[in-house]
Amino acid sequence: MRNKDRATISRRAMLQALGVAAVGAPLSLSAQGRCMLTFGAPACNTTEIKPIFEPTGWKTVALDHFTFRVADYRKEAAFYIALMGWKLRSDDGKQAVVDMGDWGSAIFRQVAPEAFETPAGDGGRGRGGPVRVAVESFAFVIDQWNATKVEAELKKRGLNPVAEHDGKGFESFRVKDPDGWEVRICNGNGLVKSRKASPANAKLSEPAPFESTGWKTVWLDHFSFNASNYKNSASFYRNLLGWTPTYDEGSQNELLMGDVGDIIIRGGNPLDPEFGKGPARRAAGQIDHISFGIAPWDTDGVKAELEKRGLRAQIDTSSRHLRAGRNPHRGLQELSHRDAQRLQPADQLCNEGQPVGVAQCRETEPIQGRPIW
Repeated sequence: MRNKDRATISRRAMLQALGVAAVGAPLSLSAQGRCMLTFGAPACNTTEIKPIFEPTGWKTVALDHFTFRVADYRKEAAFYIALMGWKLRSDDGKQAVVDMGDWGSAIFRQVAPEAFETPAGDGGRGRGGPVRVAVESFAFVIDQWNATKVEAELKKRGLNPVAEHDGKGFESFRVKDPDGWEVRICNGNGLVKSRKASPANAKLSEPAPFESTGWKTVWLDHFSFNASNYKNSASFYRNLLGWTPTYDEGSQNELLMGDVGDIIIRGGNPLDPEFGKGPARRAAGQIDHISFGIAPWDTDGVKAELEKRGLRAQIDTSSRHLRAGRNPHRGLQELSHRDAQRLQPADQLCNEGQPVGVAQCRETEPIQGRPIW
């Protein structure tokens, strides 16, 4: 918890210095997991497992990018530019690279519409429309870069790295996590360097889908990541990229990705006596939503701006734990929306009512925010 406090305060202190202290902080996962009301049950065993391999000793120091595969990459990019204030860096006719801020980039990669599989049970539809976009990978910069040594350490752990060097200084390796999710490990000479060297000011040929909100995306709050075995996946990222676990709830674990943001890894519990005996609750190896902090923030105003643009906003206080009389463990506000045509998985826009640390939030009554999905 103390490590989490330091990381959280560090990110918030930076934002306060920039004049955006009201923008969100990481979610408290205990208000979300399926074990929040059955803590201690056999299915919610929080015992730590043996590490899946020896720690590399690396630390994650930056987000280079994450990649969306989409049926119409220009329309997707135009949507985020208008909604979230993202800036186009390049468009080569096959993909668009956008800067979300000085802290991260996103790549929208064109694929054929039929490339999207139909999930069982929902007819291949999100909230009101077919799924035509998905996050397919992410790329992180580590602190100790020597391509030869990095490759050797990956091979030592049986990860079969695939080198992707551009010959201009950028070096990276692709590996797969336990569910086959693609992880790219990089030096700092890719998009991180580009964001520092020059502003993203390219022009997109696709018209905006609606009037710009004028918002700025100021940080990554968290990824919500589905795994077949959440303990294995948490161990993988902890020992590969130096991510710091905060709390094992029995069905998920929240980890700090250095100073980049958080990730909530959810899925099956291998210590559950019924593990593997039935269908998985969620498809493994995928991100089901991403949460971002925006500025400026006004809860009612943000909700109104979303609805003005035809984007559905729904109140969701995640209050089941309160009705059950449990420790609330939640002192945050968040605002999110899911546009079924464009946002699959969903984005969340987050704000916190008071600039306090996560530990303080967990020890006090919840701030009276109005979360919106």
